[in-house]
Amino acid sequence: MSGLSVSDLPSLLGYGFFQNALVGGALAGATCAAIGLFLLLRRQALIGEGLAHLSFGGIALGLFLGVYPIYTALLLSIIATIIITYLHRKGIAQSDAGIGIVVAFGLSLGLVLISLSKGFSVDLFSYLFGSILTMDVQDLYTSAGLAILSLIFLLILHKEILYITFDEKSARVSGVPVEAIELSFNVLVAVTVTLSIKLIGILLVTGVLILPGVSALQLRASFRGTISVAVGLAVVSVITGIILSALADLPTSAVIIFVSITAAALCGIYRRLGGRG
Repeated sequence: MSGLSVSDLPSLLGYGFFQNALVGGALAGATCAAIGLFLLLRRQALIGEGLAHLSFGGIALGLFLGVYPIYTALLLSIIATIIITYLHRKGIAQSDAGIGIVVAFGLSLGLVLISLSKGFSVDLFSYLFGSILTMDVQDLYTSAGLAILSLIFLLILHKEILYITFDEKSARVSGVPVEAIELSFNVLVAVTVTLSIKLIGILLVTGVLILPGVSALQLRASFRGTISVAVGLAVVSVITGIILSALADLPTSAVIIFVSITAAALCGIYRRLGGRG
């Protein structure tokens, strides 16, 4: 796509693959931002990083077995989430220790399968860094389904999740099913991270997950305002990143992250200048 200029943008927007990337990317970005904000508030931002790295092993396993890699990555991520939650709840290992174990296992599994196999390095590379411009209609439906699922989950349970986040003991005394909600939320995180990998890539999905929330929290708005800003910034960052990467012929996922970091920096400057707080 090299040699494009701003004047080529209208014709570029007419291509189906580019429309899929913009719509699917915006949906995935909005979903990641909403989930990521709760992770930041719960001080569990690293769980996204852990699940993303575990997906490296899951992707390699799928390619090794000849199965659609996202399915194996999703299965491993959900199993890992259940194990991390169990270890944390039983006091066997803290969440960060469990995440460390998951990262080590995922990377080791991926490296072993790569050494045993030959010929899927190119496919694996696309999952490492994402391939948002190759989104098809099925990917679009997947992103839309994930966004709807996440929206329904958060609309129904966001008060309970916040209650658990800020005062778990009181939530438990009040009859909130803490374990069930925590496990359900962590499984939703696993699904979100895994299904976003094809778009953003294993190495960069954590950035899309937490950067919009980091930016929005700088503004110190109400919770409703913060999550609205986070989702809005994610959508703008993804769309801007896709367009800029197409015009400049640069890796899309990397440009999306640069745009997100720029937004976070601007929000930080705004706060320092006294815009909020």
